[in-house]
Amino acid sequence: MRTRIAQSKRLVVKVGSALVTNNGAGLALDFIGDCARQIAALHTAGREVLLVSSGAIAAGMQRLGWSARPQAMHDLQAAAAVGQMGLAQAYESVFAELRLKAAQVLLTHEDLADRKRYLNARSTLQALLGYGVVPIINENDTVVTDEIKFGDNDTLGALVANLVEADALIILTDQKGLYTADPRQDPAATLIDEGRADDRAYEAMAGGAGSGISKGGMITKVRAAQRAARSGAHTLIVSGRESDALARAARGEAIGTLLYATESPLTARKQWLADHLQLAGSVTLDEGAVKALSSGRSLLPVGVKAVDGDFERGAAVACRTGDGNEVARGLVNYSSSEARRIAGHGSAEIEALLGYLDNEELIHRDNLVLL
Repeated sequence: MRTRIAQSKRLVVKVGSALVTNNGAGLALDFIGDCARQIAALHTAGREVLLVSSGAIAAGMQRLGWSARPQAMHDLQAAAAVGQMGLAQAYESVFAELRLKAAQVLLTHEDLADRKRYLNARSTLQALLGYGVVPIINENDTVVTDEIKFGDNDTLGALVANLVEADALIILTDQKGLYTADPRQDPAATLIDEGRADDRAYEAMAGGAGSGISKGGMITKVRAAQRAARSGAHTLIVSGRESDALARAARGEAIGTLLYATESPLTARKQWLADHLQLAGSVTLDEGAVKALSSGRSLLPVGVKAVDGDFERGAAVACRTGDGNEVARGLVNYSSSEARRIAGHGSAEIEALLGYLDNEELIHRDNLVLL
């Protein structure tokens, strides 16, 4: 199973507050530099890495002289605003020394719940990876509220893995991995080498909260693995305090706990498209477009005869034959009003008709599932 990690092309790496801030004592520049060095080596080997980093609130607490994590939302937001400056500066400096460009990306749950903003975030991250930039992602704690916050960066790491269709999520923490019980309380607890991410028994084993600095705990990491598996990503939970932990994990060494997905990334995504999205409208296709879809091709505007419903870019729509039979469904690249304007036209005409070109396809084959 470890070969699944070794063969992963796109990795999301999540590092916890305890590691990034040396248990709240201040930014752990040695750790940040070592982590950047390992990411740079992976980058040189042709692998794509997105870094989800905690630490803004903890770094801000240290700068403000606070010893305990505050409870009030405005205090947390203030700490995040102060700490994010130092955190971004630290990463920028170490990656610059390694001749890599880094980008700061701050997200809230609302960004990924809204389909248009979801696709915008996805497109931005894809573009950054294409330019060879390392995205450094954190929750936007400065503006987040209880209603929209992810709650912990383990969850954020899993959502990012879903967003960019990563092959694997590597969670670097201050524990060696998932144990059969809390090793701090039960000396008989043993480390779990690997298992299915959807095995609910692991939730009971992972019970308990995180430290006063971190928000989550092992339970959030197990649930993050469950979430990441929905898009086919495998999750490895490993101690970031071990020497070259990220590099070794990425090579497929037997360290930490591997919670693997049981479906391929493409199969998992197709199931999500087919079963979990509410349809916002439909498009009626000509015979040529129906044949194109059945052969695994994308849906082009030229093959669309009619557009029904009122929907935004990124909505899920049904693809129907002339007699109304649904043959596929997928995420549309243009709104309903735009789709009506380009329906029946070739992709080369989109820019002239709309004033801009976003995608040549109305629905890309990666975002489409046949029924």
